[in-house]
Amino acid sequence: MSYTALYRKWRPSTFDEVKGQDHIVTTLKNQIKADRIGHAYLFCGTRGTGKTSVAKIFAKAVNCEHPVDGSPCGECRVCKAVASGASMNVIEIDAASNNGVDNIREIKEEVAYSPTEGRFKVYIIDEVHMLSIGAFNALLKTLEEPPAYVIFILATTEVHKIPITILSRCQRYDFKRISIDTISDRLAELMKAENIEAEERALRYVAKAADGSMRDALSLLDQCLAFYMGQTLKYENVLDVLGAVDTEVFSEFYRKIIEGDSIGLIYKLEQIITDGRDLAQFVSDFTWYLRNLMLVNSTTDASQVLELSEENMRLLKEDAALTDMNGIMRYIRVFSELSGQLRGSSQKRVMVEVALVKLTRPAMENNMDSLLDRIKVLERQMETGLEAAARAAVSGAYTGTGNGTPAPDRNSPDGDNAKVARKAKPARSEDIVEVIKNWRTICNGLSLSLKPILERYTTKANGGGNKLQLIYDNGTYYSMVNTPENITTIKSVIAEKTGLDMEIEVILADRNSNPSEDYDTLEDLCRIAIEEEEF
Repeated sequence: MSYTALYRKWRPSTFDEVKGQDHIVTTLKNQIKADRIGHAYLFCGTRGTGKTSVAKIFAKAVNCEHPVDGSPCGECRVCKAVASGASMNVIEIDAASNNGVDNIREIKEEVAYSPTEGRFKVYIIDEVHMLSIGAFNALLKTLEEPPAYVIFILATTEVHKIPITILSRCQRYDFKRISIDTISDRLAELMKAENIEAEERALRYVAKAADGSMRDALSLLDQCLAFYMGQTLKYENVLDVLGAVDTEVFSEFYRKIIEGDSIGLIYKLEQIITDGRDLAQFVSDFTWYLRNLMLVNSTTDASQVLELSEENMRLLKEDAALTDMNGIMRYIRVFSELSGQLRGSSQKRVMVEVALVKLTRPAMENNMDSLLDRIKVLERQMETGLEAAARAAVSGAYTGTGNGTPAPDRNSPDGDNAKVARKAKPARSEDIVEVIKNWRTICNGLSLSLKPILERYTTKANGGGNKLQLIYDNGTYYSMVNTPENITTIKSVIAEKTGLDMEIEVILADRNSNPSEDYDTLEDLCRIAIEEEEF
């Protein structure tokens, strides 16, 4: 026996098997139970959401000899005839290939004859938007006043192309895109029925790639199973077959964009191409990753709208802290434009490379978001250029020379020996104010994932000791900084640049308190220190 594709084998045969369209299924079942069946229906929605399947189930249900709660029994002679395609009372017409006036005239002649069996003659016209204007006009009168035993079900993916005169004669039902949870649950059921093992993560990715279409999900799953016949379907297998890229790779791409590392991006893209990934799929998935970054950056709790694991959510929050909303919006714009340009292009790789270089060099564009990006790049360059001089001034102030002699540069031949020989000494309360005054320079020595977070804190110098307190009113930033590794990193950078052994304390401010009133802010401390110097 020949193989049957999954989407055909597991096509819904009853209303209960239809997933994700409860609002439509309930309405149709109630109409059948109450015997309030209309004469014309319009099913519209994106591909693979169940329009034709529901139409066939409805056609069986209205003619079923023993309906069960509005659904066809599936056992009677009429149900079996409709299921096998042998029923003379259910006529399916493909409007894409039968779109002329003559085809509609044939329908008008056929409706004059009553059904040979069952109560209704059901015409299912698929892709009805493909009918010509003349065909639509020929259908109007029959659609408005058909015989009592005739039901028209029109299905379309482009409802805006249907004349208003047709729309006004039909009951319209909009089929929604099916959620990732619903699709993945259905795929899990089918895998169990097929006795095939599959990772939940793999099925969820297939569901996500289907973009709300159950039929697409089953086709993609069929493709993956065929490649890894007889094996457990794993997440990595799905990525290989679909030419997709793992989320961690997107994070690496994003960080190299922030760093302006265009050469590193080209190397990463080369690796993706060598691994056989599809560039159009990569652009689409990376745009989706940027969309998730936008949501994390724009709301305090993005976990309610993002279907991500805790690990991926943590990584996403770290990436979102590296830039602001304007930067992310610019990246989305560039990649959205690229996605449209890739269609039909013979130089996809070159176009992707140009887009990546464009992201790292905002000077190539003249719009507002690129201008803001250029300003941020200049700020980073200025901070880096002034870092050596600032580090020398700060180190000289703390070495006890009193004459501002800079400490040996760590890039000089003796820099390493001098750094090792200069043992960090305990900090004093007045030293903390000096550190805060030079805080931007100190932050330049930190990683890109930690630096932007520290620049947002509210701080206070403990006047009686050597403790630098970092106060946060945001629980996410607090948890990201308050780790032994990050605290050790901050202490090491301070010791390296100032020669001070400074104790770090990370504090989460009470929600009912106002940190700006309870603690001295960074700006306050710097202002006080400058006023004391002038005095």
